[in-house]
Amino acid sequence: MPTVSVRRDLLFRALGRSYTDEEFDELCFEFGLELDDVTSEKDIISKEKGEGKAEGASDIVLYKIDVPANRYDLLCLEGLVRGLQVFKERINLPRYEKIIPAKGEGQRLIITEETAKVRPHAVAAVLRNITFTKERYDSFIDLQEKLHQNICRRRALVAIGTHDLDTIAGPFTFTAKAPSEIKFKPLNQSQEYTASQMMDLYRTDSHLRHYLHLIENKPLYPVIYDSNGVVLSMPPIINGDHSKISLNTRNVFVECTGTDMTKAKIVLDTIVTMFSEYCEKPFTVEAVEVILPNGKTHIYPELAYRKEKVKPELINKKIGISETPSSLAKLLTRMCLKSHVIGNGNNIEIEIPPTRADIIHACDIVEDAAIAYGYNNIQMTIPKTYTIANQLPLNKLTELLRLDLAAAGFTEALTFALCSQEDIADKLGTDISTTKAVHIANPKTAEFQVARTTLLPGLLKTIAANRKMPLPLKLFEISDIVVKDPSKDVGARNYRHLCAIYYNKSPGFEIIHGLLDRVMQLLEVPPSEENGYVIKATEGSAFFPGRCAEIFAKGQSVGKLGVLHPDVITKFELTMPCSALEINIEPFL
Repeated sequence: MPTVSVRRDLLFRALGRSYTDEEFDELCFEFGLELDDVTSEKDIISKEKGEGKAEGASDIVLYKIDVPANRYDLLCLEGLVRGLQVFKERINLPRYEKIIPAKGEGQRLIITEETAKVRPHAVAAVLRNITFTKERYDSFIDLQEKLHQNICRRRALVAIGTHDLDTIAGPFTFTAKAPSEIKFKPLNQSQEYTASQMMDLYRTDSHLRHYLHLIENKPLYPVIYDSNGVVLSMPPIINGDHSKISLNTRNVFVECTGTDMTKAKIVLDTIVTMFSEYCEKPFTVEAVEVILPNGKTHIYPELAYRKEKVKPELINKKIGISETPSSLAKLLTRMCLKSHVIGNGNNIEIEIPPTRADIIHACDIVEDAAIAYGYNNIQMTIPKTYTIANQLPLNKLTELLRLDLAAAGFTEALTFALCSQEDIADKLGTDISTTKAVHIANPKTAEFQVARTTLLPGLLKTIAANRKMPLPLKLFEISDIVVKDPSKDVGARNYRHLCAIYYNKSPGFEIIHGLLDRVMQLLEVPPSEENGYVIKATEGSAFFPGRCAEIFAKGQSVGKLGVLHPDVITKFELTMPCSALEINIEPFL
């Protein structure tokens, strides 16, 4: 959950009254927030760097408030105060208005086709005749940083740029150029740099270096110019110094560029709705015309209001209360969702403001009604039906087998369900296309590219990490593997496998074979071709030729056992022979 730090004196001044810490903690709880800490800048520095470093730091009391990750409207003092005041019914929810200038008088942002492969989307708006104070300015900058870290995913999805409109001239152009062709004075620098030089300059910057990877390997870098060729910004890295905003700025041009159009619109709406209250005409935002590469035009910000209908019975049933429709409508209005009863009381019509991008389904509306009602006010009741819990048969079998395998001298291991393509294919001597592996669309690292189709690689890597332990190493794991299955609604299914490995100076095939016999004895499956189990010689890419057998039980193949191939052992950085067994235990239920 994001944490918002606000000065207590500013917060109480905006709320129009003071609270004790305990009272404000209770107010936060009622509103669905949590007062995480009461501290000061001096206390924070003292804890992190020692009392010596804290000398001269501010003693002003700070409230650290935990905010739900999807409540972007509560990430700054302005939104927090507005939400609390509406909740306490001290003010009405403001109506946000988009002002469209007369033809030819408004600002335009032109997107060129060169941006398509780098950062294809851009939206913009103008905060006209705004008045900044030091506190408002700091809050404005802090909100941008909070959004960058949250919904913008560290600027990967959206990057925000804010500019003093009086220092630049529209129309503006969002394009992409080679790094050597981009040259301007970046924010708070004293000289001009090319884009390539900026990358080198910010490589050691504690803040900006985290964003360089987003574009540094691209042939073209995104850049925004005004009509005079002045660079506004090079998103998502840095703004230009020429158009930087200050306390004296009266007109702010806000642009959001990104790879996700939906997120860009939410971010723009959030910024302008939070700070439009400081405009000469409060809660109004001047629209900007955005011209796409195909010639189509769109007006931003959208500031779209939409209406949803929810039945009062649904809200009462889900929460466990029995409120009247008008009472429920009042509760929702307190949560910044203006509501009223329609028809014969069969429905509540809820107006979702542009600040509430978190309201997606009816369940989100029900949750807000529950918060406004108060979780502590919901009566505890005994369910009208009762059930007797029971362990799933598969899990019960798994637990019983774990105990007996441990009793047989094997140590249980728990390995990752995700692995690399190399682990389940190349290292085992097979092709990835034959494995029916489920691939991760955007893997964080090469170690977690696919869901495992066998437990064997995980145990082999565990042995490799414990090579210095006394021999023999005897490991087992009973866990799920995942394979593609078009017949399932999710396109894949799990199978519960048992895998065991014996690692020593000699292969120890007889030990693994003996373990199989013990498992079958526990499962009450006799060694018989008709109603029991048999093993038959076969070949497997991971096994030594002539030392591999397929296990058949109850008329079907359930797995393999054998001595692993020397190439497999070498690829997993092992030096001694190894025997392994892997079976599917689901047929034995």
